Parts: sequence; C-alpha cells; structure tokens
Amino acid sequence: MAEPVRLNKWIAQKGIASRREADRLIDQGRVKVNGEVVTEMGVKVDPDADTVEVDTAGLAARTYVALHKPAGYVSLAKPLPDEPKVVTNLVDIPGLFPVGRLDRDTTGLILLTDDGTLVTALNHPGAAKEKEYEVSVDRPIPDGVLAHLAAGVPMMGTRTRPARVRRIGPKSFRLVLTEGRNRQVRRMCRKVGFSVTVLRRVRIDCVALGGLPEGRWRHLTPEEVRGLKAP
Repeated sequence: MAEPVRLNKWIAQKGIASRREADRLIDQGRVKVNGEVVTEMGVKVDPDADTVEVDTAGLAARTYVALHKPAGYVSLAKPLPDEPKVVTNLVDIPGLFPVGRLDRDTTGLILLTDDGTLVTALNHPGAAKEKEYEVSVDRPIPDGVLAHLAAGVPMMGTRTRPARVRRIGPKSFRLVLTEGRNRQVRRMCRKVGFSVTVLRRVRIDCVALGGLPEGRWRHLTPEEVRGLKAP
C-alpha cells in the first residue's frame, strides 16, 4: 500500500491541473474517488488502490505521445539521484507522465501524456487493453510450452489471463496480453523454464510501434486517442 496523498496533490502530480485548480474542481463536484463524487478538501487517496476520475472539460488540451523506449531508461516522470535516465528525458515536452511501465532492459512502445484521467484508466488493474510483445529466449522453445503460456501460468497466487501466442522463430514469439503485472513477460517465461534475452513491446491496444526509430517519439493521432479512451 502506498503512502496516502492529498487528492489535490494527486491531481497536480498527474499533470491534470495545478493544486489550486484541483481544489476548484473538487469544490465543483467534478472529481470522483472510486466512483463517488468528493467535494471535501483534504481527502487523501491511496495512489495504488484508489481510482480517481476528473472531469477535464474546459481545461487545456492534453498531449499524447508514443515513444520508442531504448534499453537503459526507466519509466519515471522525473530523474532520481540513482535513476538519471528516465523516459521523459527523451521527449522535449514538459509535464508528461509515462502510462504504465517497461523495465530498464525492455525496449519498445510506451505512452506518455499529461491526461491524468487516461493514465488512471489504462493503469487500472481491471483495464483489459491488449499489449503485444516480441520475445526472444535463451534456447529453442517447443510448441507445447507456447501453448502453456497461452493458457496462463501460476503467478502471485493466481493465474495469468489467457494470452495469444504466435511463433516467429525457433527461439522467438509474439505474445499478446490483456493485463500488466510487474515484469510479467519475463516471469511467465521463467515459470516455463526459459530466460528472456530480448523483449520489445510493439503495440498497446490501437497504437502500434511501427517503424518509429528507437529513442524517437511522435504524437498520437486523434483516432488513436479515441481508441485508447474507448471502453
């Protein structure tokens, strides 16, 4: 459980509005916590457990970016003393936050935005947006193992959701997930006795990495934004 933070601070940290503007949104009944309208000042939320929705009508237009993350960068909004290489360093637009995470060694598609409502929706454990990965492992992998991965493997006291798997080489395959547990692809492969050597995310729902060069970024199209926001 994360340390609770004041609701207006959470809204400001997500880049949705300043704290003063957040207080105004709360006072106007335009903020919901776990589906309930909150109008009291000083309410605290658990960033890991609570769902916050903000009516952003009338606020400034939001920015949506697709980045081809290189290896060596971490999925944080701001550098830390021991983590100076963060994904936002690669995009020359201030105030953006990564949507979800790719670990340091994983490359590929990551989304960045200042739309806190979308960040919350896509990061929610119940979100079922597809995420597609290209995976290479340390030795040839039998068809039966790929079928096992597709059916789901035990993890953290439950099983992973059924996935789609397609072989693309003796030691490589494409994997489509509808969940995003911590280091899930690597842990799934370890469960069936293989180590990941290369991992790249190539798609999130309707947004594909395509030919975007490593370390470069582009704005999402209006159609892509609408697709991400669709239920």
